[in-house]
Amino acid sequence: MADIVLVHGAWHGSWCWRRVLPLLWAAGHRVVPVTLSGLGERAHQLSPAITLATHVADVVTAVRAEECADAVLVGHSYGGVVVTGAADRLGGEVGRLVYVDAVVPEPGDCWSTQNPPSVQAARRAAIAATGTIPPPPPSAFGLEGADGEWVARRQTPQPGGVYDDPLTFDAVRWAARPRTYVACTSPALPTIDPSRQLVRGQPGWEVVELATGHDPMVSAPEELAAVLLDVAGR
Repeated sequence: MADIVLVHGAWHGSWCWRRVLPLLWAAGHRVVPVTLSGLGERAHQLSPAITLATHVADVVTAVRAEECADAVLVGHSYGGVVVTGAADRLGGEVGRLVYVDAVVPEPGDCWSTQNPPSVQAARRAAIAATGTIPPPPPSAFGLEGADGEWVARRQTPQPGGVYDDPLTFDAVRWAARPRTYVACTSPALPTIDPSRQLVRGQPGWEVVELATGHDPMVSAPEELAAVLLDVAGR
């Protein structure tokens, strides 16, 4: 049995893992879904004071509260930045890292770093106006119909203070960890392209492709669970 810690991406909450959780539980694993401050069922905590450091602390606190050992730490999308920072602080409390179509930062990067200038400008304008980044339509993640409506009802604005907050971490220690990247390719979300290219050009990565959109926990839960179960079983 493994401890599996799930960290959602921007605009989401722990609700997004609902279809994956039963599959991991059925295999006997202990699962810790983390909702980041100001999002999901914690949307009432939305505040200009929330930064990337806040979200890293959310994950560190959850892992330690559950007394996880050698946990599989999973980050989706923006959550890739968060789990990178959390793993740096947690040391041996975390084993393998799994990036689910996620941002893979380098030391000193912000979430914004890999975004093209047009996206940076639009998101910074939204932050200046409202303090938040509004969620995109679920169709951007390849979700239509009932799945798209389900996600649209649950998405919440992203705290703006996380966007340009740089992440400092020990790159050598991070590179020594086993890492799996789940690349979602149909349709591929353009803002994640730099990270998909990065992991294919760096040593030490296991890359798994899923022919689904950016939210595989919604659109391909069985396939994503199979990847996570494989990792957790090692």
